[in-house]
Amino acid sequence: MDLIELCLLGLILICGIATCLQKNLMVSLIIFMAYSVIMSIVWALLRAPDLAITEAAVGAGISSLLLFITLQKIRDLKRKDASNDEKTNL
Repeated sequence: MDLIELCLLGLILICGIATCLQKNLMVSLIIFMAYSVIMSIVWALLRAPDLAITEAAVGAGISSLLLFITLQKIRDLKRKDASNDEKTNL
């Protein structure tokens, strides 16, 4: 096994653990995107270009976009609830 493959596998392991342990959801999502990009590189090195393209498109692309939108909606709901609480306290 080449050194680059070992480094990529180590990065995959680090990204997977960091995604689970991160408390900030935005940072966790960015680490998840990095995980998907590294996985697509690994698939390309394993000579599976169809899986590499799919991982890059779905893992780092569509899934991350949907998670970003969901995170934004959650933050908007929290802001709306906070502003409603302030109005009831007045």
